[in-house]
Amino acid sequence: MSEKRWLTLILLLFIVLGFTYAVVTPVFEASDELWHYPMVRHLADGNSLPVQVFDPVQAGPWKQEASQPPLYYYLGAALTFWIDTADMPSIRHENPHVDNGLITEDGNNNLVVHNPHANPWQGTLLAVRIVRFFSVLLATGTVFLTYRIAKECMPDRSEVVLGATAVNAFLPMFLFISGAVNNDNLAILLASLSVFLMIRAVTKKTFRRNYRYWLLLGVVIGLALLTKEGTFGLLPLAWGTGFVVAWQASHDQAVPQFSKTLRWFLWLLADSILILIVILLPVLLIAGWWYYRNIVLYGDWLGWGAFIAVLGQRAHPASLLQLWGERRGFLMSFWGLFGGVNVPMPLWIYTILNGLLIISVIGFVFYFLREIFHWWRQASWRPFNIRRLIDNMLEFVADRFGLVACLLFTGAVIVGLIQWATTTWSSQGRLVFTALSAVVVLFVVGLVGWLPRRFARWVVFVVAIFMFSVAVFVPFLWIQPTYTVAAYTPPRPFVLQPATTVFGDQLRLRGVTAEGVDHDISTLKPGESLWIHLEWEVLQPMSRDWSVFVHLNDSILGQPIAQRDMYLGQGLLLTSWLQPGERLTNSYKLTVPETAVAPANLDVVIGLYDFNNGERLSTETSDSAVVAKLLLQPAAGSFPNPQAVNFEDELELVGYEIEPRHTAAGEVVNLTLYWEALRPLTNDYTFFAQIVDEDTTRWASHDYTPSEGTSSWLLDTANSIEMTLQLNPETLPGLFPLIIGAYTQTEAGDFDRLQIKTADGRLTDDFLQLTPVRVD
Repeated sequence: MSEKRWLTLILLLFIVLGFTYAVVTPVFEASDELWHYPMVRHLADGNSLPVQVFDPVQAGPWKQEASQPPLYYYLGAALTFWIDTADMPSIRHENPHVDNGLITEDGNNNLVVHNPHANPWQGTLLAVRIVRFFSVLLATGTVFLTYRIAKECMPDRSEVVLGATAVNAFLPMFLFISGAVNNDNLAILLASLSVFLMIRAVTKKTFRRNYRYWLLLGVVIGLALLTKEGTFGLLPLAWGTGFVVAWQASHDQAVPQFSKTLRWFLWLLADSILILIVILLPVLLIAGWWYYRNIVLYGDWLGWGAFIAVLGQRAHPASLLQLWGERRGFLMSFWGLFGGVNVPMPLWIYTILNGLLIISVIGFVFYFLREIFHWWRQASWRPFNIRRLIDNMLEFVADRFGLVACLLFTGAVIVGLIQWATTTWSSQGRLVFTALSAVVVLFVVGLVGWLPRRFARWVVFVVAIFMFSVAVFVPFLWIQPTYTVAAYTPPRPFVLQPATTVFGDQLRLRGVTAEGVDHDISTLKPGESLWIHLEWEVLQPMSRDWSVFVHLNDSILGQPIAQRDMYLGQGLLLTSWLQPGERLTNSYKLTVPETAVAPANLDVVIGLYDFNNGERLSTETSDSAVVAKLLLQPAAGSFPNPQAVNFEDELELVGYEIEPRHTAAGEVVNLTLYWEALRPLTNDYTFFAQIVDEDTTRWASHDYTPSEGTSSWLLDTANSIEMTLQLNPETLPGLFPLIIGAYTQTEAGDFDRLQIKTADGRLTDDFLQLTPVRVD
């Protein structure tokens, strides 16, 4: 079959798959669609652009997306302004308990609660789907541009060209985003078109004085910058393109010829700047107003201050080492991590795709080094001088400009993402999709570009078939079941014990069981999980939407040390939709904190409450029911409440003791911490312990520096730190966290705390929360 027919087939398959994802994925369950669509609706209703606030509580339903450039939202509004979307508040019924960004075994992954009786082809549901279909068409253009870019890069390697097109088309995460209301879809298309136009400018060698071409490129880049700020990397690439084009023209007799290297180089620089100015004219006309608006409103031309204020940020900037520790989630969200970044594919799929990525990176390095070697052998180096060196280097770049442009733009996007992820929790692979066309071209070149063509065709074919197969199964095997009540199956079978508790004459608890590790709750230890299974029966119609809570209460604290809250149906059903006689079985997984004090008596307490005001649905005797009692057993270890908490590979907390945990204002809490040095220490650390309120009010604190200094501590030797926490006499009644940590003081007087290092190498908080303390 000819190359064009393969291309047509790939595009048709992509459109079918894209529309499938757009229809199967429930509305508002695609990445950030919950906040992107309210921007579309706001503009469709004839409103002006919202002014972003610096408070996430006061932000509109668009949250941080009001800080995004608005072109995509205006286009979506133009397509849907005629639809009555007054039903959006009821359709966009947010799940207040959702485990956003967390992969769970007991469901509760839905961002919103979906009314099964709502008409999917009217009102808000229709408007969202129209914009989704529009996004699929935009994404189809991206796939076609990937083909054109790959064709410019490897014109004589059809298997690489079609392979890159297929990888782009059948990438599950790209299909998922393509079938969603998301400005990435327009940004990716415009970025790909910009890169293609730049590559063509070099490969065709005819555009130096074709100012209409550079104006066209400026228009496309301007539209990209009016869609997403992550496309700014196109501007330096455009300047570099202009420089290469100017160098090509310098070999033409129609332009001045210079014998002096400096004058020649300055002419190249001046010519490339002139080209950049021509490109910038439409960029400023199209997108300049948006960035000027940011300056006027926020004093920040990018508007990042307002964006981050609403989105939230890391407690401490992430180091490159920490970002590397987050690579697993980054790669999962590149290949396919659906819903609210909480609906994964099976791990074996990621393993295969990551394996291909490793092969591709190694292969690309080999391929590029081979190209450099060929260039070095073929280039003329005599007489050797600076101009000859620059000429030869630019000849190498011009001859392979497609790959160089892809490499540079991918690098620019990754550098921008690293800068962004250093401040915010945004280390998601899908955020490099702005350069997706370039990325997949590099991926396939690295995978097969160095192989003999005959073998390369089979590799590309197998990879394409594998990715297509995964893409076909994703909507039906993993996305759709996540939002289907009947599709949920607990990880193991269980047997319910009869129960008869009635809550407010509205719901009856008919059965309950509690299971620990290997079905046994008698051996539950800190860090282990407990499963609670409940069967409910609806007794009468309900006008309010009740949430179920399952608490694991410590008898001394009288408060939960672990809890699970969700709507019925594993978070998918509102009680106001249920009819008398319906029965539902729900499962809840609770994990005991590793820092919990043991031994301890625990009660499993359940009940229902209204999330809007906290009011509970009462039984005949109480507002909750104890369904199980158990003893939390101490974990194995040499110290009380054994721990293994790594503080930046410097110190490890190996245990602690506390007495009492239930006290009164003005009283003393005694705390003993057991520490070990993980390596020979050069710093003398000070240890702190604080009993704090939610607003960080310190009700008690103690800082202690060992007299001999931690630099004298021996390895594999436990060191006990005794700390006395005197509660403020004005401490309010309540349950307060007890936090501990270690720090050094800098020359500037700042406190440099050690951060906790997780088992997978990530640096997290600079404090550890131990057991809470109850104050009466």
